Amino acid sequence: MAVEGAGSDLVQVVALLAAGVVAVPIFKRIGLGSILGYLAAGIVIGPFGLGIFYESEAILHIAELGVVMFLFIIGLEMEPSRLWNLRHEIFGLGVFQVGLCALLLTLVGILTGFPVAASFVAGAGFVLTSTAIVMQLLEERGDLSTPKGQRIISVLLLEDLAIVPLLALVAFLAPGGEHLTWTERFTGVLIGIGSIAGLIVAGRYLLNPIFRILAESRAREVMTAAALLVVLGAALALQLGGLSMAMGAFIAGVLLSESTFKHQLEADVEPFRGILLGLFFIAVGMSLDLAVVWQEWRLVAFYVVAYMVMKALGIYVVARLLGSGHREGLERAVLMAQGGEFAFVLYAAAFSEGIISANESAVLTAIIIVSMVLTPFAIIALRRLTPRETQSLEGIDIADGLTGSVLIIGFGRFGQIVSQPLLLRGIDVSIIDNDVEMIQAAADFGFKVYYGDGARLDILHAAGAHRARAVLVCVDKGDTAIRIAELLRSEVPMVPVLARAYDRGTTISLIKAGVRHQVRETFESALTLGGEALRTLGTEADDVAEVLEDVRRRDAERLELQISGGLQAGRGLMKGNAPVPAPLAPPRRPGQAMTPETADILAQGTTQERQGEPR
Repeated sequence: MAVEGAGSDLVQVVALLAAGVVAVPIFKRIGLGSILGYLAAGIVIGPFGLGIFYESEAILHIAELGVVMFLFIIGLEMEPSRLWNLRHEIFGLGVFQVGLCALLLTLVGILTGFPVAASFVAGAGFVLTSTAIVMQLLEERGDLSTPKGQRIISVLLLEDLAIVPLLALVAFLAPGGEHLTWTERFTGVLIGIGSIAGLIVAGRYLLNPIFRILAESRAREVMTAAALLVVLGAALALQLGGLSMAMGAFIAGVLLSESTFKHQLEADVEPFRGILLGLFFIAVGMSLDLAVVWQEWRLVAFYVVAYMVMKALGIYVVARLLGSGHREGLERAVLMAQGGEFAFVLYAAAFSEGIISANESAVLTAIIIVSMVLTPFAIIALRRLTPRETQSLEGIDIADGLTGSVLIIGFGRFGQIVSQPLLLRGIDVSIIDNDVEMIQAAADFGFKVYYGDGARLDILHAAGAHRARAVLVCVDKGDTAIRIAELLRSEVPMVPVLARAYDRGTTISLIKAGVRHQVRETFESALTLGGEALRTLGTEADDVAEVLEDVRRRDAERLELQISGGLQAGRGLMKGNAPVPAPLAPPRRPGQAMTPETADILAQGTTQERQGEPR
């Protein structure tokens, strides 16, 4: 019987892991994100799906530790310096947006007949945007480091912080607290404050010395156990004080945010956080009562639309009031209009405190999930229904009738350096680029850069490519450089073209496109560093120069072989550090016949490039 019970438990464990492993890649592939994959997996294997699990509450209780560890990691990133740099966005934009949206969504609940406390909890939960979905979309669009991306991240940061006081507020809104006397309530507040104060004192004076002692023991497993002890111990301390486990973990993270062991702690906790948080979402999916959703589908549909529209309206109004443009405000509104994963935590706490019923919790959970599913589709609709964003050219001169002796296409860090020898010699240089922000920044340093896309034939003529004595292609994208080179070869074949190449593959393509001279962007700088390393080790200057020249000769010969034989050709010309290195082929002058010994060396090759083609 015990064996049968163990076998049944093993089946459930395998089903749990298999559901996540199968669902998450599928959902990420179709652009819906890993969280929705976990939720769908939970629905399928839960009591309202295949019925493999019948007690989702037990799994949910354990999986809540994933949220606890998530907040600990958020706390680790809350360094005072970072908070100070983002203070205006976090505590200005963030507070304004969260406050206004919470008010609007609470009014939706009140106006549709729900009690104030339940309306507030429902609205506040929906205000907490899905950090995972938004961050993934920002990363895919390349907006993480842009100003508008930083503003969205600041709001997400404030919302992550807001879950802590919201969980505490749920306890005060609980109807069970009505029979408590003022003395009992005051005592409870003092115990909570005392728990926080005790945790802060312990973290301030004990954590770093303890981790220093443990680090000296050089036992990795002990450090991992200590990291888990800090997270769970802090969570337990505040839970015993009548507050939330999440608040305790967050405070512990903040206390260790400037510790020398911060990154070690984050690395130790991250695997447990990821697994448990995934398990949490699966458990939430299991908890979704499909029968209730089916019975209340009109209610779910109404509140999904009402909440998303009202939240988007609040986000847009805040964005416009604080100086963002129409398009940025619209994008932010659509991107952040959904509810998020922390709403599940808030609704679970509200249900346990009796603020909302089981049926209301199921409906609210369904509303959140549906809103998360709709977000990627809303982004797609926004892109198709709104015109493509164009850069403002106000104050920017467009390339037209330029007459410089040399035309530089692309004025990033590479193009800026390339221009210096020419300008110091008094050569007339025309510069074009298609990045407005870069053009404006270059003007502050005394450069006149014209707006123009070098990959367009009409722009090349307007920029004077047909009159130039030389054209320098300094763009950072290899395919764009090749496209420009091909246009120049077909239209102005007599004008010398010199180009920046990202890697050897781009170099070969540029040679085939007729570019007379190509420079791999890291080649010479890497040789310079290697030469400095030899000098540091005591090598004479003449010997260093001889070695570097030998490297250049070998690289040129190898490149010649690769043009006709592909990237794998000429591998024997590279010096490897394998225990028994292949013999080096002697340098060969261009056009010189290859000796049989050299052919044997090239046929044998080395293993140095199997992991990737060096630049």
